[in-house]
Amino acid sequence: MRIITQELIYPEGPIALDDGSVLVVEIERQTLSRVTAKGEIEVLAQVKGGPNGAAIGPGGDVFICNNGGMDWLREAGGTRPGLQSVDYAHGSIDVVDTKRGTVRRLYERCGEFQLKGPNDIVFDHEGNFWFTDYGKRRSRDMDLGFVYWARADGSEIRQVAEGLITPNGIGLSPDQRTLYVSETVTGRIWSWDVVGPGELQKSPWPAIAGARLVVGIGGQVRFDGLAVTAAGNICVAALDAAAVYEFSPSGDVIDIYEVPDKLVTNICFGGTEMQTAFITMSHKGCLAAVDWSAPGLRLPNQR
Repeated sequence: MRIITQELIYPEGPIALDDGSVLVVEIERQTLSRVTAKGEIEVLAQVKGGPNGAAIGPGGDVFICNNGGMDWLREAGGTRPGLQSVDYAHGSIDVVDTKRGTVRRLYERCGEFQLKGPNDIVFDHEGNFWFTDYGKRRSRDMDLGFVYWARADGSEIRQVAEGLITPNGIGLSPDQRTLYVSETVTGRIWSWDVVGPGELQKSPWPAIAGARLVVGIGGQVRFDGLAVTAAGNICVAALDAAAVYEFSPSGDVIDIYEVPDKLVTNICFGGTEMQTAFITMSHKGCLAAVDWSAPGLRLPNQR
């Protein structure tokens, strides 16, 4: 493991670029930042609220899941997120023009319902995207979570799965026929068949959210962001388990990679052979690079 930088302020949503740099959101700092291969940090845009997951869109702009903001706690020599912030209004999908540093709001509601806490995002080959809405936690209650599909031009957004508990990471299989979502609190990974633009095949009751259970790891393991390998395995950051778990599509454990941080939050793939894993270690504010055992899946619009 190579530590690229230890100077980030709760990084997430890594995007590996072909020039060797990595884009990350810094949730507490409220920025989209670029980290060079030498560990230099350049702030590309200020994104007010809580910039969380990120992905490059069809035109090269960066689409950001903005959770709307949260309080922060200093504990055990690092930082961790707390409850919904006092100035929170709602969540949104924001779009950053990295050349100009400008931010525009694309979606803040689906029909009559406001977005609560968008968390992670993945594009498909048609230029549309899927994203999770984690919801927000308050002192005595919390929101149910949802999965949405939307068009990148702002013309349509659909709620496609509901009633989840803290849905977080999201990804598509190499053939884009399967959608994966990880839940944080339950430590589960769910999947659905993708049958059309913004359409999931739902299993009948008593299936939760119409999904198939891929993984239910049990124990004190919480999941955050995920990435898919070229072979179709699911690599998921396991937060305070201090690890990245790699599962087969059928849920078998392929390997467990230990990571020296109390809050391992996300993973993406890059490098010339797509065999470098970039991992955000958010408690200490680190970005690390690891030579992975097999190539990761190159994402749509990755450049």
